[in-house]
Amino acid sequence: MTDNPLSEQLLAEHRPVLFRYALLQMRDAELADDAVQEALLSAWQSSASFAGKAGLRTWLIGILKHKIADHWRRSTNDVIFSDINQFDSEDADTDEDAFFMRNGHWHSGPSAWNDPEAAFKQQEFWAIYETCQNNLPPKMARVFMLRELVGLEADEVCQEIGLSEANYWVVMHRARLRLRECLEIRWFNSQKQEK
Repeated sequence: MTDNPLSEQLLAEHRPVLFRYALLQMRDAELADDAVQEALLSAWQSSASFAGKAGLRTWLIGILKHKIADHWRRSTNDVIFSDINQFDSEDADTDEDAFFMRNGHWHSGPSAWNDPEAAFKQQEFWAIYETCQNNLPPKMARVFMLRELVGLEADEVCQEIGLSEANYWVVMHRARLRLRECLEIRWFNSQKQEK
């Protein structure tokens, strides 16, 4: 057996963090565990390529992102995106400039979002966020997940799913609007009423 600079024990120490990351993105414990196992095996097999330019955890999460993307790539091969433009007509009437700057960031968040750290600490928020994300149309949810949760760049998402760049931006815009509306209704408005 050859000397491996990354021991199995060292890699295993990062397993809980990697599992939480994968579970957040895949929402299935078995799939998340499989992705983590594949990532750790891949890291161990290619440990000679770890130059230490990034932290070990950062490197491992990078490998895990690719394993998760591979999973979604395999999953999306069964889905046809021919009707990607056929979302609710009411979404088409939304004025993008009213909500987003040219770089895709919000002009300003809702007033109830002034203390996001407090909201993020609450498990209830994440349960509601997950419900909101699950209520996105499946095609829209996949595009959003690949970009925002898996961390693929826009051109990678387009290539993975077979979207044009214009369709990608429309889908992302609509996903953000729907999530914002859902969170306003189900979380932030209810928080105002409790106070």
